Amino acid sequence: MAETAPPQEDLEDAVRRSDPDRWLASRFIADLGRRADVMALYAFDHVLARVPHQVSEPLMGEIRLTWWAEALDEIYGSGPVRAHPAALALADAVRHRSLARAPLDALIEARFGDLAAEPFAGAEGAVIHADQTAGALMQAAVQALGGPANFQAAKLAGRAYGLAALAHRRAIGGETRLPEALDVRPLVDDALRQARAGLQTLPLEAFPAIAYAGLSRRYAAGGRPTALEKQLRLVWAVARGAP
Repeated sequence: MAETAPPQEDLEDAVRRSDPDRWLASRFIADLGRRADVMALYAFDHVLARVPHQVSEPLMGEIRLTWWAEALDEIYGSGPVRAHPAALALADAVRHRSLARAPLDALIEARFGDLAAEPFAGAEGAVIHADQTAGALMQAAVQALGGPANFQAAKLAGRAYGLAALAHRRAIGGETRLPEALDVRPLVDDALRQARAGLQTLPLEAFPAIAYAGLSRRYAAGGRPTALEKQLRLVWAVARGAP
């Protein structure tokens, strides 16, 4: 299906630098093969998320994202996969874990929307974006760790983290489409509440895929947790099996 992917440590380093919350949570994945597949998902998400910030006009971004949509066609097809480190690693992950395609398509679709850089149409627009990004990624990671495909509780936990991450980015002056007046705290609380019952059925081995949702309330409230605080919160989330 694909050529041999580059050394895993290259992808791990990229994720560690760009996505420390997910990288820290991944340290709780004991199975190194499954950890590598989760790293491939996070690397794929990172590559897509960068596109709107790397182009000077939407057309160039559309070309890049279309390239990735075509790469996904190759990954789920029977022929060779283009020789990009993230594409090759993702192809291996899909093959190893029979990953559902819908969450990966959602990740690409969301970044097409980001090219316009227009503010979300209120809370509904922000929720849809969080579902298509953090929610979809969390669903894929749960499946890679042995949980069910398209697990709704993972999508909800991802929604909470995605909304909180947008609020955090806004608080530190980063680029975000989140309206200035929108308070995401009620949305985050509601998403975590809805996710709670479903997460209780999640296999223990799959919990690292959603553990970092435990940072959501802190971010949503405008907090800026240190690396040590993040580690402690993740340990607590893993210990009690709830974000």
